[in-house]
Amino acid sequence: MDRLRVGFIGTGRIAELHAAEYLRNPRAQLAALCDRDAAVVHAQAARWGVPGERVFFDYRELLACADIDLVEILLPHHLHKPVTLAALAAGKHVSVQKPMALTIADAEEMITAARAAKRVLRVFENVVFYPPVQKAKALIDAGAIGTPLSIRVKANKGDPRTAWPVPVSARAWRQDAALTGGGPLTFDDGHHKFALAWHFMGMAEEVHAWIGRTELEPGFVLDCPAQISWKFSGGRYGNLEVVYSPELTVLTEQYAQHDPVEITGSKGVIVITRGHGRIADQAPVILYAGGKMQEFSDMDASWAASFSAATRAHIDVLLDGGTPTLTGEQGRDVLRFCLAAQQSAREARAVKVSEVMA
Repeated sequence: MDRLRVGFIGTGRIAELHAAEYLRNPRAQLAALCDRDAAVVHAQAARWGVPGERVFFDYRELLACADIDLVEILLPHHLHKPVTLAALAAGKHVSVQKPMALTIADAEEMITAARAAKRVLRVFENVVFYPPVQKAKALIDAGAIGTPLSIRVKANKGDPRTAWPVPVSARAWRQDAALTGGGPLTFDDGHHKFALAWHFMGMAEEVHAWIGRTELEPGFVLDCPAQISWKFSGGRYGNLEVVYSPELTVLTEQYAQHDPVEITGSKGVIVITRGHGRIADQAPVILYAGGKMQEFSDMDASWAASFSAATRAHIDVLLDGGTPTLTGEQGRDVLRFCLAAQQSAREARAVKVSEVMA
C-alpha cells in the first residue's frame, strides 16, 4: 500500500478539520463519504472532490468498498462502538473520534476486536499534536523546567458570537447524556484536557470533581462551572477549571474557548497560552526559568494545525509502520480518567481511577 484510501463515516461540521490533511497529503486519498443527511454529504463531496458514486447514506455500504483502507468515524459517542466493530469486521483500520466509547467495557470490546482483526485502532486526539503542546513537551523533555510537579488546565468558554456556526442537530445530541456519556465541557471537550494531563504527567491515580450546571437557554445546559482535581504518583497534582464567560471575546476560527495550560517544574514554569482560540496576541508558549522569560512563536498555533498534524502522523504510521497516538489502550485509559471525574461529581467523593471498571 503506497497510498492510503480513506472513508469518512459522518461528514458534519468537525469533518472539515479532519478532511484538510487527507486532501493535501500525496500519501492519502479521501475516497468515500457516508452521512444520513443527504444535503450535508453531497455538499461535502462537491467541496472535497469525491464522486457521487462514492457517497453513501448507510455506513455498511461504505464498509463494503474493498478499496477503503481506513475509516474515520465522526459520529455521536454512542455510535462509536457499533460502527467501529463493523469496520474492523470488514477489515478496515479505524480512527474513531474521542471519547472512544461510553464505558470501559465497550472500549475493551473495541480493543479486543482490533486485535482479532489485526487492524489498527486509533482514538483521534488532536490536542497532543497541537504545535504549542509539542513545543512545550520538547522543552520539558529537554529539562527546561526540571522535574514536572503540577499541571493546571483551563477551559474558558467565551462569547459564542465569535465561534463558527454549529448546526442545531450537533448541539442537540450533546445534551443527551445517554448519547454522550457526560457533559459537553467536562466529558466531551474534557477528553482533550485529560489527554493533556496524561501526555505531560502520566495517568492520574485519583480524581475529585465538582461539576456545576449553567442553563444558557431552555434545553441547552453547560456542565460548568467545574473544578476537577487529580493526584499523580510521586506527590504530583493537577487540576482543570471549567468556566463560562459569556462576554469574553475569544479570537478564533472555530470554537470560542480559551484553553491555557501551565506546567510547573522544579526549576521553571511553561505556559501554553491558547488552544481552540486566544484572548490576546501573546506568544503561544512562554517559558519562565532562571529569572528570565522566553517566548516561542515559531509555530503554526491555529487549532486546525493540530488536526493536520494528527492526521499526518497517522498516515505515516499506517504506511510506514509504528504505533499510533492514541492507541486503543491509551484511549481507554483517558476515558477511564474522564469517567472518574463524572463519578466523583455524582458521588461527591474522591474516586480512584482504577475503580472505574464499567
